[in-house]
Amino acid sequence: MTHLRVAFAGPHVTLQDAGRKGMMRFGVPASGPMDRKAFAIAQAALRNPPDMAAVEVSLGGVSLDCVEGAVTFAVAGGGFIVQKGAERLGAWQVNTLRAGERLVIRPGPWGSWTYLAFAGHLQAPLWLGSAATHGPSGLGGGKLAAGQDVMIRDARVLPGSEGAIPCPVWARPRPLIHAVPGPQDRFFSVESLEDFGSLPFQLTSAYDRMGVRLSGPALMPQGALSIPSEPILRGSVQVAGDGLATVMLADHGTTGGYPKIATVVSDDLDGFVQLRPKDAVRFKLISPAQAVALARQRAKAFQDYLARTS
Repeated sequence: MTHLRVAFAGPHVTLQDAGRKGMMRFGVPASGPMDRKAFAIAQAALRNPPDMAAVEVSLGGVSLDCVEGAVTFAVAGGGFIVQKGAERLGAWQVNTLRAGERLVIRPGPWGSWTYLAFAGHLQAPLWLGSAATHGPSGLGGGKLAAGQDVMIRDARVLPGSEGAIPCPVWARPRPLIHAVPGPQDRFFSVESLEDFGSLPFQLTSAYDRMGVRLSGPALMPQGALSIPSEPILRGSVQVAGDGLATVMLADHGTTGGYPKIATVVSDDLDGFVQLRPKDAVRFKLISPAQAVALARQRAKAFQDYLARTS
C-alpha cells in the first residue's frame, strides 16, 4: 500500500472514474472526466483498466506528498507543469513517486484539466457503484482537500514505462467546434442560427464541471421559455431568456426547460473543455450524418493512437 497525503488542492480537484453509466433516467448525471480521452490515455499509459479511479486536476492545481511506499504515475491532459521533488517534468509524462517526494501539478501554458493516474488501485468512496465525483454535491470519490490521505492498493513501480507520453494535436484546446442543430432550433430565427454557426463566442469565467456560459452574439429564443422540461445531454447548447448560450458539461442536470439551439459533437467536447475563460470559440453546424461519420473517423484514429502508444 502506498500512502500519499494532500498538501494542497485547488477548486474542482476531484476523484473521477470513467463515469456513472445508466443512471440518468433516475436524475443522476454520469459525471466522470471532463476530458474523457486524456483520462483514457493516462490509464492506458500504465496499462490500467479504463474505468479505474484517477485524480482530475483543475487550473487550481494539486500537491501530493508521498508518505510511504512508491508508485508509478501518469499525467495527461492540458499542458500543465509537473514537478517531482526538485525535478521539473513534461506535462505528458510517466514517472515514479517515492517516499519523501512531493508531486506538484499546476497550470502551464494551455489547457484547463489534466489527469493523474496511478499504477495501482486508487482507493475512493463509491456512490451508486462509481467513484465519479458529482461536483455540486461532492458525492462519489469526492473533492481533494489539504491534509487528506490518499491510499493506493497494489501499487506498482514500472521503470520500463517511464518517459514522455506522445501528445497528439487533437488533445489540445479546440477553438472550432462541430455541432448539430437542435433539438429546439425551431425556436430561433434564421439570423440567430447563422450567427451561432459563423460568429465568434468567448468562454466566460462562469465555468465549472456543470457547464460554461458563453459571451457573444445574443441568440434570442422566440416563445420557447415555457416548453416542458426534457432530457439534456453533455454538449447541449442551452439558451436562456437573455439570449446567452451555455454548453452543458460532465455534471450537467439531467433535465431542463430552456431551448437548445444545438448539440456539440461528443468527440469535440474533449478539446472544448481544454479552452480557458476568455478563449475564443466558433461553432460549425453539420448534419447528423456528417456528425456520425466524423465520430467514426475520430474513434478509429483514437484507437490507432492507443495501439501505438500503450
